[in-house]
Amino acid sequence: GVPVHEALGGLSRDKVRSYNTCAGYDYNTKSAQRRDIGAADQLRGPYDDQVAFMRDAGTLAESLLAEGFTAMKIWPFDIYAPPTQGQSITLADLKRGLEPFEKIRRAVGDKIEIMAELHSLWSYPAALRICQALEPLAITWAEDPIGKMDDVASLAELRRATRVPICASETLGGKVAFRDLLVAGATDVVMLDLTWCGGLTEARKIAALAEAWARPVAPHDCTGPVTLVASLHLALHAPTAIFQEVVRATLATWYRDLVTVLPRLEQGWVLPMEGPGLGTALLPGVAKREDAVVRETRA
Repeated sequence: GVPVHEALGGLSRDKVRSYNTCAGYDYNTKSAQRRDIGAADQLRGPYDDQVAFMRDAGTLAESLLAEGFTAMKIWPFDIYAPPTQGQSITLADLKRGLEPFEKIRRAVGDKIEIMAELHSLWSYPAALRICQALEPLAITWAEDPIGKMDDVASLAELRRATRVPICASETLGGKVAFRDLLVAGATDVVMLDLTWCGGLTEARKIAALAEAWARPVAPHDCTGPVTLVASLHLALHAPTAIFQEVVRATLATWYRDLVTVLPRLEQGWVLPMEGPGLGTALLPGVAKREDAVVRETRA
């Protein structure tokens, strides 16, 4: 057998740049998503990065640079969406949401790129206010800024109204949705999740669409180590891929508890997996763990 990236058509690069999504250890797990950090939340280890970006984003950026990362993603605006269901954001909350970005720039200047994750929480007017406020900070992109990411007309209008690049969208499934996104001129960066978009075959077609529209590709993580490895194969193959998302907190904890091999990172770059297929497998006995939830799907 051959590695998946070879089966897809071969490598377009021998490594791909990563960015660290600044989540905590149990982010997107059953116990807690931890999007809302309160006064009672305390750092539970060196990679509890969501608490860190809300408390001391500048020091967090320095920590990431020390490990070789040159890009990071944060979401400090999320906690201000619930009072209005994302329909608006007050000036005071807007300024508070900007503080982590400002702390990063003061601490490390332009040594690190910053992505803003907006988690599809906002109306068009609120998203526009946030994006325009972020413009002076020269962020790399604003991700999933509006509540309905298949509303390509509103997304395209937002893209025209702000200098902040738009990234979309891990929430979309199938090549047709991404085609509509590209035809409308609604995104600067194509973000896709291999588990949700239709698998490797569909992801390859979406990457080809992105290439045809001269748009970069950045595969999503946060959905488990198998998806991460599959995404890495795509990111190494897709001609316009620019980033592979990773979460150092999960790479150091529960991801390693599920699979035999994880991707190798060197100075912020992710290297190809070795061996046939994905290059990794579930650890023996994973399905028998007391905390495992097993679902089987049959055609």
